[in-house]
Amino acid sequence: MEIQTTAKKYSNYINGEWTSPLSEQVYASVNPANKNEIVGYVPTSSEKELNEAVSAAKAASRGWRKLAGSVRGDYLFKAAAILEQRAVEIAETMTREMGKTFPEAKGETMRGVNILRYYAGEGMRKIGDNIPSSDSEALMFTTRSPLGVVGVITPWNFPVAIPIWKMAPALIYGNTVVLKPAFETSVTAVKIIECFHEAGFPAGVVNVVTGPGSVIGQGLIDHPDVNGITFTGSETIGKRVGQGAFARGAKYQLEMGGKNPVIVASDADLDQAVEATISGGLRSTGQKCTATSRVIVQREVYEEFKGKLLAKVKEIKVANGMESDSWMGPCASESQLNTVLSYIQKGIDEGAVLLYGGKRIEEGELQQGFYVQPTVFENVKPDMTIAQEEIFGPVLALIQVDTLEEALEVANDVKYGLSASIFTKNIGNMLSFIQDMDAGLVRINAESAGVELQAPFGGMKQSSSHSREQGQAAIEFFTSIKTVFVKP
Repeated sequence: MEIQTTAKKYSNYINGEWTSPLSEQVYASVNPANKNEIVGYVPTSSEKELNEAVSAAKAASRGWRKLAGSVRGDYLFKAAAILEQRAVEIAETMTREMGKTFPEAKGETMRGVNILRYYAGEGMRKIGDNIPSSDSEALMFTTRSPLGVVGVITPWNFPVAIPIWKMAPALIYGNTVVLKPAFETSVTAVKIIECFHEAGFPAGVVNVVTGPGSVIGQGLIDHPDVNGITFTGSETIGKRVGQGAFARGAKYQLEMGGKNPVIVASDADLDQAVEATISGGLRSTGQKCTATSRVIVQREVYEEFKGKLLAKVKEIKVANGMESDSWMGPCASESQLNTVLSYIQKGIDEGAVLLYGGKRIEEGELQQGFYVQPTVFENVKPDMTIAQEEIFGPVLALIQVDTLEEALEVANDVKYGLSASIFTKNIGNMLSFIQDMDAGLVRINAESAGVELQAPFGGMKQSSSHSREQGQAAIEFFTSIKTVFVKP
């Protein structure tokens, strides 16, 4: 590959140093809003570089775990302050590399700051309990031990928040980490690690190695010195991670797909439901695991809801995420654009009615990017492909139902169970939804795509490995309970 001198070459971060790649092979990170702009080049690393990173993390592990939790927290506080100082720069990089609008990217970066500060505080909270012993002369209590080296494999859709919400708890509870970011957003990931480096983390505690999943991701799965793997991505790859980790006895945590419904009951505030459906389904170009994909509406209000929804969707400004009036940016890559277009065609082929959108945008400057129109289908049957499979794009599938019971049956009739929401004023409807909806996150009169850092997050069914991330629940994955019995 011919290197363009205008784009910067970035390095891996191993054992506290920015290391020169062993190979001249690099990956060009392309701006999805303008395929002719290269954001930067990152190493196409080899297994040798991964092994160096794991070795460094293992060597650093004993010293890091011996530090007081408050001391580890001080490092996270420093990283948070530096990330906050660089928030505009990193958000701009995210927008240029992934495509989401700058306000969304800025908000995500500040969320990363807050996650670091939240987990920094965890260093001063309890990690065990005193338990009465049957021996009156003995003391019995629990404490927690870190796993050791944790492999962190992250996707491209939240290139700041997801790496940080995995690394921060891993680090505060005494683990060292090796981050393998998605190739598509590796420049953003490297800039995050620059903040950790500037914060003075001891050598080997934090490492990043960029490269293809078949080499670096698989290497983390198979490496005997990687004690745990936390993964967010597709269901197909996630199952491969889980099977590989299980085969050698490593702990694993998987967050995978979603096919998230919003139920609009006959008594809903329709304006509120429309705003939340559009925000939940189309912001970030629908590229969220919690994005609204299926819109299940009771028949009495269907036509009115549809009219309000279409009117708002038609107002959406699709443009480069760095433009001040852009509401929706491009798909993150040409591959993702083609995936979205293929699902739209499947919807048409299977008999759904295309109400709006459905095409690639190729007018003016937008022809240089990977833009697709926000898309709305109706007459969608629950067994259609676009009602069953994760599209990861700005596509809404409208489904009519007669009753709330039917709505819940349709909502649960998929293999995923990540998030779901309902719009209703009826307390009975709310309670039925809370009890009967098979999803790890249920939201009432709010969009499906809303995750708060202090609350547990994870899915049911095929959406996860049934563990939870974020909040204080994160300690359950990143540590093991140790029971202590002391007798004079």
